[in-house]
Amino acid sequence: MTWAQLERALSDRHPRPIGPKPNYDNAAASRHRPAYEPPAVRRRTGAVPYAELHCHSNFSFLDGASHPEELVEEAVRLGLDALALTDHDGMYGVVRFAEAAKVLGVPTVFGAELTLGLTRPQNGIPDPEGRHLVVLARDPEGYARLCRAITSAQMASGEKGAPRFQLDDLAGIHAGHWQVLTGCRKGAVPAALVAEGPAVAARRLDTLVRAFGREHVAVEIWDHGDPLDSTRNDALVVLAAHAGVDVVATNNVHYAHPDRRSLATALAAVRARRSLDALEGWLPGAGTAFLRSGAEQARRLARYPGAVERAAEIGRACAFDLALIAPNLPDYPVPDGHTEMTWLRELTGRGAAGRYGPRGAERVLGAYRQIDHELDLIEQLGFPGYFLIVWDIVEFCRRSNIYCQGRGSAANSAVCFALGITNADAVSLKLLFERFLSPERDGPPDIDLDIEHERREEAIQYVYARYGRDKAAQVANVITYRAKSAVREMGKALGHAEDEVNAWSKQVDAWGALNPTGTEGSGGDPRTRATIEAGDHDIPVPVLVLAEQVQGYPRHLGIHSGGMV
Repeated sequence: MTWAQLERALSDRHPRPIGPKPNYDNAAASRHRPAYEPPAVRRRTGAVPYAELHCHSNFSFLDGASHPEELVEEAVRLGLDALALTDHDGMYGVVRFAEAAKVLGVPTVFGAELTLGLTRPQNGIPDPEGRHLVVLARDPEGYARLCRAITSAQMASGEKGAPRFQLDDLAGIHAGHWQVLTGCRKGAVPAALVAEGPAVAARRLDTLVRAFGREHVAVEIWDHGDPLDSTRNDALVVLAAHAGVDVVATNNVHYAHPDRRSLATALAAVRARRSLDALEGWLPGAGTAFLRSGAEQARRLARYPGAVERAAEIGRACAFDLALIAPNLPDYPVPDGHTEMTWLRELTGRGAAGRYGPRGAERVLGAYRQIDHELDLIEQLGFPGYFLIVWDIVEFCRRSNIYCQGRGSAANSAVCFALGITNADAVSLKLLFERFLSPERDGPPDIDLDIEHERREEAIQYVYARYGRDKAAQVANVITYRAKSAVREMGKALGHAEDEVNAWSKQVDAWGALNPTGTEGSGGDPRTRATIEAGDHDIPVPVLVLAEQVQGYPRHLGIHSGGMV
């Protein structure tokens, strides 16, 4: 038993399980997300061609009620031709989405639903302001341009949760690499149609056509069972015909299955900082925002022939593998007469002379032969700028008398040793360089720098000043629901008082996972489950059920204390 476990036992708090923490399907109890392991999913055959082009995961932060993996699994079961992920104002779920889709063989479309016209963060507002625009990347270049647009808007606001998107800016960025949809009820065209009539909606559509080009704009229709849906869709189709743009079917998806509707409404209540009773007038009338098959969409939207098929065509045309995305490093400023590679060779030669002595009389036999081999491979793989940037940061720390140490597999590199990035002599220690860098490895090498925490901010500000805030960023971490926060916020959503939910949250372990229903695969902590089943609590079952479902869900973004790219 560790001292931490002993302290918890003596203080009469629920003990953490001895041994490794449970391996949950989310990062709620582990710093490292495990590799995706798909369930047994049978793909529907003979399905009507359809791709869902407007889909939110729980990385829309309190506006989506399914993990990206759940959405992909349901897309397989339904036999969809492709699936787009269009979370709000960010691309935070795309890696998990792409990993699952690659394993299950689902073509992926990457996009985002951008919010124009925000004046402030929208937490605590029942019906958030702004006009939505769905943007899909047609190719890797479109993906890069969309990421750049999102980054610029987030930085322009200077305020978390209130990106400043401007239509003129987006029009100048897309360069034909985006497919734009008019969006949900909060899109500029549908909202104008309902509030101001067809003439104003037609002008809004013309604005989009002028901004992005007729061939890159499509009018989106959907049917959630609302009495207004058919009337609105009829008018949207007429507007599209007059403007000469495509009509596409979507379902404005916010969860994979209908049974997630209760969780979706609870998350909406958390976002609005109200109880479900207080929010009732703003909630959708039915739980219909789930993934549907092509056949079901064709039946529901039968009066609009071609809309479902066109969605499939766009999905197939825009699908690509995230592995094709490779960010470029900022150019390293080298002295006149040098390239990045020649300057790296120059710096390495200077450092090697100090570490090993002059070439031809080195103190460690084979040192320069190994350095030459490494430099040739670095040049072959195109990574000289990477090593120069790392060297530059280490050199700043050395000049500023800030403790800085490279670690990890970089210790296997004689070049890193010569540059002063690491202090392990890879040649003397006979370390294998190919463990660090080889042609068979994907992407650039990984050099971790440990910098003393009390002066880490100085190094961060140096990097910003040296390379620009548009080319350097601190790493975001995703804050997820754990047992305590899940019970507390689901209790508030169900209308319970602050004192009640705070008391209930103290009855569950901060790290253990809830599993009140006993369902398999939910990752419940056996000790916590035993406590629940024994009735050693007074938490209402509806609160526990919702809290179990929301565990591990992303809630918001934080900033890593030292991670920087």
